[in-house]
Amino acid sequence: MKQPPQKPPSPARLSAADYELLADFRYALRRFAVFSEGAAASLDLMPQQHQALLAIKGCRQGAPGRRGLYVGEIAERLLIRPHTAAELVGRLARLDLVSREADPADGRRVEVVLTAKAERMLEDLSASHLEELRAMRPLLTRLLARIGEEPGGS
Repeated sequence: MKQPPQKPPSPARLSAADYELLADFRYALRRFAVFSEGAAASLDLMPQQHQALLAIKGCRQGAPGRRGLYVGEIAERLLIRPHTAAELVGRLARLDLVSREADPADGRRVEVVLTAKAERMLEDLSASHLEELRAMRPLLTRLLARIGEEPGGS
């Protein structure tokens, strides 16, 4: 499992505006996460299952002929251990959301591929997520612009 980056050194002094920015940004992230968790739950998916499906659909590593991801790649994208990713893939397979297929380039490897059922679920989920992000865009744009400001500016 990849470890999060080490904590960078803190600036000498944070302003009240810095704390407000961090609080507002964390709030926006959490608001989106809660939306996402609820949308997944409405389809009887756990958030991690939804994230795995999205990783498979959206991150094909750009290799020709690839239709899915390997378990290790899923682990990397979800920041979990490979063993945990393998268990997650097993649960998704039992729900008929993924299948395991021999890699056409290397038959010893197995790709995890979305089923038609998962494709339909993910299309609905992704459309609602993009709609939510578009609604949050003004807030996110303001927050990101504030990150680029000089310390003490607001």
